[in-house]
Amino acid sequence: MDTSQHTFTTLFEQLGLPEDNASVEQFIVEHSPLEPSIKLPDAPFWSESQSQFLREGVAADSDWAEIIDELDAQLRH
Repeated sequence: MDTSQHTFTTLFEQLGLPEDNASVEQFIVEHSPLEPSIKLPDAPFWSESQSQFLREGVAADSDWAEIIDELDAQLRH
């Protein structure tokens, strides 16, 4: 079992996206604000595998759920 603490960096790495701080910040700026009616995994900028990872991470309340929720909150501002 993976017991490491997840960050935006590790989440973006898991999603196959550039994970350096500048890239993460740029991604959030480019994709904000996310419409309130759109669930994070259903946002049009994700690939099918990224959507599935996000959906499963939250649904299963995995160790990724907290950082996924944080990303969701950042994209809503």
